Amino acid sequence: MEEKYKVTVNGNMEFEFTKEQVEALDLQKSGGGAAHVLKNNRSFKTQLQKSHFLERSYTIRVNSEPYEVKISNELDLLIEEMGLSLAAAQVINDIKAPMPGLILDVQVKEGDEVKEGDYLLVLEAMKMENTLTAPRDGVVKSVKVQKGETVDKSQLLIEME
Repeated sequence: MEEKYKVTVNGNMEFEFTKEQVEALDLQKSGGGAAHVLKNNRSFKTQLQKSHFLERSYTIRVNSEPYEVKISNELDLLIEEMGLSLAAAQVINDIKAPMPGLILDVQVKEGDEVKEGDYLLVLEAMKMENTLTAPRDGVVKSVKVQKGETVDKSQLLIEME
């Protein structure tokens, strides 16, 4: 069975490719996210502007014109065909320490309303400050740590409702 990809460009144009078609592209990488592509005797200069690897979405300039590109693999296509959504299944209520460290600052308290991306706390780990942000809109149910406290990996820091 051949591997297939669906590519959506600017949210309204869709293309399907096989892995073999992608590998057969006449493409010459030139470093720094740039590449030169030949297709149907036409030359295209490409430059990767933004990359959201986990979401498989990219902003690419082709001959100086920007394009928003989203790539779906076979699993994404199957999930879409079944009417399921991985994002809808994941509701994060517990903010846990990604690594052991020291709490430098707690910027929320119980009952605070937060929006996705709002700063919750600052964790110092391996001599680096890591700002943990809200994974979604919600209300802070409880704060389990305070400034100056040492935490272990996976320790519960904040609960959200």
